[in-house]
Amino acid sequence: MQLKQLEIFLQVAQLHSFSKAAEALYLTQPTVSAHVAALEDELGTRLVVRSTKELRLTAPGRVLSRYAAEILGLCQRAAQDVRTSASAISGTLSIAASTVPSQYLLPQVLPLLRQRYPDVFFQIRQGDSSQVTQWMAENGAELGLVGAPVQRVGLLCVPFFTERLVIVTPNTPEYRALGGEMPVEVLKTAPYLVREAGSGTRKQGEQYLRGVGVDPKNLCLAAQLESTESILQGVKNGLGISILSGCAAREAAEEGKILAFSPDSPLLERQFYLLYRRSSPLSPAASMLLEELLCFYQSGV
Repeated sequence: MQLKQLEIFLQVAQLHSFSKAAEALYLTQPTVSAHVAALEDELGTRLVVRSTKELRLTAPGRVLSRYAAEILGLCQRAAQDVRTSASAISGTLSIAASTVPSQYLLPQVLPLLRQRYPDVFFQIRQGDSSQVTQWMAENGAELGLVGAPVQRVGLLCVPFFTERLVIVTPNTPEYRALGGEMPVEVLKTAPYLVREAGSGTRKQGEQYLRGVGVDPKNLCLAAQLESTESILQGVKNGLGISILSGCAAREAAEEGKILAFSPDSPLLERQFYLLYRRSSPLSPAASMLLEELLCFYQSGV
């Protein structure tokens, strides 16, 4: 099958007329009839049925018309994307990101991207990992960044950055006396701060706790907070301890506002993932961001 044949057949199918299709395509009616006949010969079946009153599609003809519309539409989008990518990258790029990517990863790379692509407007929507996955599934954003792997029909999930979680505590004599080591008994008895149930940080932290013999259900919970920053503020002000992103905790720990404990455990390592839809070609702006994020973070920045 040739694209020209499919284009002619689709016009016949949509207009229910050989003569109207010929007029729309600036062809002669015999030429249109010949192309449709060639398709029927190649496929070994009748595609249209003509009578004195009307033209209608056969069942195989209806199947082919759906595929023809999809194939020709994809060709048009491909041509548009190629032309767009050859020119300046511009427009709005909608991104759904969980807390750590939104607050700590994207702010590192977006200033560089704005310098290179000043005509791109970055629209960031923040939620926990489960919310981001839902927004992506509902076409609420073109690109997603999450802190937990996603298995969702229609979405591709690609790892792009690895970090370590740390145990954070108030910078008080009680915790300074631990000498950088975090005993399991302290985890079991200290007031503990958690994120909401859909948080990737919370899921990873609970895996670590189980790995060292602490049942998350038996923690001495002090509060559940909706963001990494609010937990940092709670720890800094003595509300409790928590397990947080090392990226998020770094600045406060370096300034001495909190203490950060980093046990040597693979259970505290976690990936961040890029999400995008299988069925939709990425816009030039989204393709640019994917490449830049992979390059920026995999280079060890």
